[in-house]
Amino acid sequence: MTYTELASTNGEAQTIVDTALRTSAPHELEPGKFYAFHTPQGVKQVDLTGDQYKDQPTRKAGTTTVRDAESFLAYWTKHHDDDSEVYADAERLTVTAVLDAHTTDGARWSGHRLHLALRETTAWTQWLHHDGKLLGQEQFAEFIEDHLPELLEPSSAEMLEIAQSFQAAVKVDFQSATRLSSGQRQFQFVETQTTKAGQKGQLTVPETFVIGLIPFEGSQGYKLTARLRHRIGQNGLTLGYKLERPDEIRKTAFDDVVKAIGEQIDTAVMNGSPA
Repeated sequence: MTYTELASTNGEAQTIVDTALRTSAPHELEPGKFYAFHTPQGVKQVDLTGDQYKDQPTRKAGTTTVRDAESFLAYWTKHHDDDSEVYADAERLTVTAVLDAHTTDGARWSGHRLHLALRETTAWTQWLHHDGKLLGQEQFAEFIEDHLPELLEPSSAEMLEIAQSFQAAVKVDFQSATRLSSGQRQFQFVETQTTKAGQKGQLTVPETFVIGLIPFEGSQGYKLTARLRHRIGQNGLTLGYKLERPDEIRKTAFDDVVKAIGEQIDTAVMNGSPA
């Protein structure tokens, strides 16, 4: 057979194939299988083996984020197995569980994870925001009034009275401040109002006060000591406070969350974060 005759025969055969493909009845493809078809443009592949074609996924996957230890334990109890791993990262304030972690005998997907991402409470962030800063009398008094629920010692009622005293003493000239043996600080002032010009007075406030704060949503509360700070300058009296070791309290609060989780699971909590 000559080349020309061979080419003609091949062309006729292709025409028959193309005609058969165009005229054949369509067939429904079955999920879960892989198909390959010859078309005029070449081989076409259809992959129906993915999870989207099945009644349920082949494996668990995805990361679930929770905000407290109780929620972490609830999800862990439902989905963990003997090879699940848990990591705590104090810097990021996170606890992460790899529920399908590698086993001793082989690899697994490590694609199903539980992530506890702690959020600081509004009260905690507000007290930390003003820590070490000096405010005007009225600003300081308003801050105390807004945070009465967190004030423990002296009581919120006593601190409210002190705040109101500072609000009332806006038209006075503060001249000095003396530390008393009782642990309080006494401010000496002179009235500057027309009707009471020259009249002297005193205002006594605690040198330290104790507040109760919940660092993270869903965590327990902790006591912090705040030391009163002040400055008497050309712009009058400014007031503030300095919290004692708030970073240590924050670390302790995170450690307590990790401890609460560790006590309820049979898996060691490792220091770090998973790959």
